[in-house]
Amino acid sequence: MGPPPHILIVDDHAQIRESVARFLEKNGMRTTVARDAVEMDAKLATGHFDLLVLDVMMPGEDGLSVCRRLAPEGDLPIIMLTALGEETDRIVGLEIGADDYLAKPFNPRELLARIKSVLRRSNRDEPVAGSLAGRKVSFAHWILDTDRQVLIDESTTETPLTTSEFKLLTVLLERARMVLSRDQLLDLTAGRTAGPMDRTIDNQISRLRRKIEPDVLRPSVIKTVRNGGYCLAADVEDAP
Repeated sequence: MGPPPHILIVDDHAQIRESVARFLEKNGMRTTVARDAVEMDAKLATGHFDLLVLDVMMPGEDGLSVCRRLAPEGDLPIIMLTALGEETDRIVGLEIGADDYLAKPFNPRELLARIKSVLRRSNRDEPVAGSLAGRKVSFAHWILDTDRQVLIDESTTETPLTTSEFKLLTVLLERARMVLSRDQLLDLTAGRTAGPMDRTIDNQISRLRRKIEPDVLRPSVIKTVRNGGYCLAADVEDAP
């Protein structure tokens, strides 16, 4: 049995987010809470989450804008919380990539049921590390622990990876020194084809480089190949 699913709850109403967190934890899930999109982004940058519970009406960036921004990455299921009667919000949310919605006020048991349903549909219980699953591998100056989805540097400092970063890195590690196009990487990581203006892979590469490159301006681990794509320019071996 794998680790319990980790749910990120984003709602500006403290009582709602805390009560939902307590209920989900009582039912075997891990939770992290955020009060707005800024705090959510900070949590996403440093942790691994299996599903996002996202309120539509928030100060600053609203939930629909957040969903529109995150959905193209395709790796984090989203359940929207909408105000009762706001049918337009629910329709728009589903159109831009939300996996499900629930109108406030809601029964936490229904939210739990919807979370379980979305997780089943998105196959979150299946391993995402491919042939590297259950292994620790070394490359460049890093060790990747695939069980915990963390990078470990030479001083044993750990850097957590988001789900999208982890998927992309394992795809590159499995095909070290091979040049992979953006279309190939998107197909291997998300199972879809890129649109004419799709920058998903480029954005993910940029975020991954900020974590692993000694010099982001002169990347030496993940190299850009002109008119080709990207290549992991390092040997990959089992870590001791």
